[in-house]
Amino acid sequence: MQFRELAVAGAWEVTPRVIGDSRGAFLEAFKIAPFRDAVGHPLDLQQVNCSVSAAGVLRGIHFADVPPGQAKYVTCVRGAVLDVIVDIRVGSPTFGRWDTVLLDDRDRRAVYLSEGLGHGFCSLEDDSTVMYLCSSGYAPEREHGIHPLDPAVGVEWPTTDRSGRPLVPHLSAKDEAAPTLAEALEQGLLPRYDEVQAYVSGLGDA
Repeated sequence: MQFRELAVAGAWEVTPRVIGDSRGAFLEAFKIAPFRDAVGHPLDLQQVNCSVSAAGVLRGIHFADVPPGQAKYVTCVRGAVLDVIVDIRVGSPTFGRWDTVLLDDRDRRAVYLSEGLGHGFCSLEDDSTVMYLCSSGYAPEREHGIHPLDPAVGVEWPTTDRSGRPLVPHLSAKDEAAPTLAEALEQGLLPRYDEVQAYVSGLGDA
């Protein structure tokens, strides 16, 4: 299992070793020792979510108040999605930067994003199934979003599916109504980099 830190500090791409034969395949989807070595602390698993999305469905960009925030270990067990992590931490050296990882049922990669980062994905196939291991449970009063098509963020969402057919973005009503990054900043919704760093640093003592 290999961890590669992304362009957004606090997020990693995880590539497992997939062992395959005529029967199918086997892999270790999560392992605590290499996770702790890469991230610096264990994952305090509090909730596991599963979403199933048609091609073109765009979910995000979501984030939660810190503390406690919501770190996520995300993988696609069926189909394919383009996963996106956005640095929304006010005062971060990479504020506004984003990075992507293709998650699918071939390479079986995962991503881990620590507390205070924004997360979203676009489904590239019908019935793409995403599993999220979360460090905190769902708490609607602490959860927020940024419009995924905000041109100031400029995420380069895919325009075709894996077969080359055009994709039309399909957003939920909640995501469609989400503020831009600038509006979220003005409204005081975004986490502060120094506060996030202090909170995450304390997790290593857990």
